[in-house]
Amino acid sequence: MARIAVIGAGMGALTAAARLAVAGHRVAVYERTDTYGGALRRFERDGFSFDTGPALLPLPAVYRDLFVKTGKEPLESCVELVQVDPSARHVFADGTEVSLPNASRAGVVAALDEGLGADAGKRWGDFLVRAREAWDRTRRPLLEEPLWPNWQVLAEREPYPSVPHKRLLRTRRAGTLAEIGAWELRDPRLAALLESHALGHGLDPRVTPASAAVLPYLEHAFGTWYVRGGLRELARAVYERCLARRVEFHFGADVIGVPEKDGRVSGVELADGSVAEADFVVAGVAPGALARLTAGTVVRGDGEVPPQPAAASRLTLLLALRGARPEGTAHRTVVHAEDREAELDALFGTAAGPPRPTVTVLRPDDPRTAPADHEAVTLTTVVPARPGGTHADLAHLADHMITVAERAVRDLRDRLLWHEARTPADIADTTGAEGGAVPVPALAAGGGRLLHPSNTTRVPGLFTVGGWAHPGGGLPHAGMSGALVAGLIVEGPEFRGSQ
Repeated sequence: MARIAVIGAGMGALTAAARLAVAGHRVAVYERTDTYGGALRRFERDGFSFDTGPALLPLPAVYRDLFVKTGKEPLESCVELVQVDPSARHVFADGTEVSLPNASRAGVVAALDEGLGADAGKRWGDFLVRAREAWDRTRRPLLEEPLWPNWQVLAEREPYPSVPHKRLLRTRRAGTLAEIGAWELRDPRLAALLESHALGHGLDPRVTPASAAVLPYLEHAFGTWYVRGGLRELARAVYERCLARRVEFHFGADVIGVPEKDGRVSGVELADGSVAEADFVVAGVAPGALARLTAGTVVRGDGEVPPQPAAASRLTLLLALRGARPEGTAHRTVVHAEDREAELDALFGTAAGPPRPTVTVLRPDDPRTAPADHEAVTLTTVVPARPGGTHADLAHLADHMITVAERAVRDLRDRLLWHEARTPADIADTTGAEGGAVPVPALAAGGGRLLHPSNTTRVPGLFTVGGWAHPGGGLPHAGMSGALVAGLIVEGPEFRGSQ
C-alpha cells in the first residue's frame, strides 16, 4: 500500500484518487480552494442555479466506467443523466435554422435536408463516415493509452481520409477543418456547423488539423447528456465516491513545492511549512503551476511534444428570466456569427473584437435551476485567454452576447431580471490556469501541436493528470487521464491502457 498525494481536486484528480484508493492505496487530496470539482462550479442567487463551467456531458461511458470500477453503485444511481434531444439547434448567419436530433445519423441527414436543402444531409452524412474512420484510427492512442514514446507518429500522420479536390489544375486534400468545410461540405452553413465544434474548444478551424473531425463525430456517435441539477452534481457524485473509498481531503491547502529525495518525489510541501510525505504525487494543475512547484525541472515524460498554442478562454453570462421556459425549447442553441472570418481574426489574430460573436445559449428543462415560472439561461462565447481587457471591454461584449442571444430567446431583454458574468479572471481564480485558459482535447496530426504532455514526468513518482496532461481537456478526457495515471501507478510503466 503506497501513500499518494494528489494536488488539486479537479475532475481528473478526483477520478485518479478514487481509482487509486479502490486499489488499496492511501490517498490524500490537497486543494488550494475551499471545494472540489475544478471548473465544475455552481452559482446560486434568488432561487436560480447555474453551472459556471461545462454544462453538457459527452461520452458518459467514461464516468460510468469509473463508478463500475470503484464500487457497486452505478453512475445512474448517483446522478440523473438525461439525453439532450435535439442535440442542438443552430441559427445560421443567413437566418436559416435547423435542429439536429441526438445520436441519430438518419435523423440528422433528414433534418439537414429539410432545413438547408436537398443534398446537404448527404454531404454531412458522408463526412460523418469519414470522421468515424479518423476516430477509429486515433481513439486508442489518443484517449485510452499512455502517450506513445514515439508520439511523432501521431503528429505526422493525418488520420482523416479527406476527399481529393481539384483546384487550379492541382489535386489537393483537406488538411484543416476549414478546408473540409470549403472543399467537401461546400455550404457555408454546413461549414459553420463543422467549425463550431472546433471554435467551442477555442480552436481556430483555419489551422486546426482535419483530424478534429472526431469532435463532431464524438457528439454524433455517443450523444449529448445533461445531469439533472447541473453538472456540479457529477462533481459531487465523484467526490462522494472518493469519500466512500476513504480518500482524505484537505481544502484550503496550498501546495508550494514537490520535494525530492534520492532521485524521486518524497511528498508535497504546503504553504504552512509542513510536508506531507508520499510515495507518489499526482499533480492535477496547469503547466505554469507545475513549473513553479518543481522549480521548472519537470516538463515532459517520454518524448517532448511541441508546446501547445495559446489556449482560449470563455465569457459566460448567467441570466435570470421571468416567465417559464416555453414547451419544446431546445436545451442548446448555437447562434452563429454574422461574419465568421472577422470573428476568427479577432479571437486568434490582432483585429478588434467581433461585433457579433458565435454564442451558445443553454436553456435546461430542469425545475431545479429556477423558481416556478422563471427560467435560468446561460450564454457562453469564446474569448482570448490572456491578461488584459478592461471591465468595460467585457461589459460591451456581454451586451453584444445578449443581443445575439435575442435571435434564440424571444423577448429576452424584456424578460431579463438580472445577469452575472463569469470572466477569464474568474476561471483563472478557480482553476489556476494563466489567463483563464481552457485546455483543448488532444488531436492527431498538425505536427503534434495539439498533443498534451505525457502523464509521466522526468521525476520518478510524479505524474500529471487533468485537462493539461494527456489526453487533454474536456470532461471525458479528464476522466480518461485519471484512469491512465491510476493504471501507471498500480501496474507500472508496462501499463498500456484498458483493453
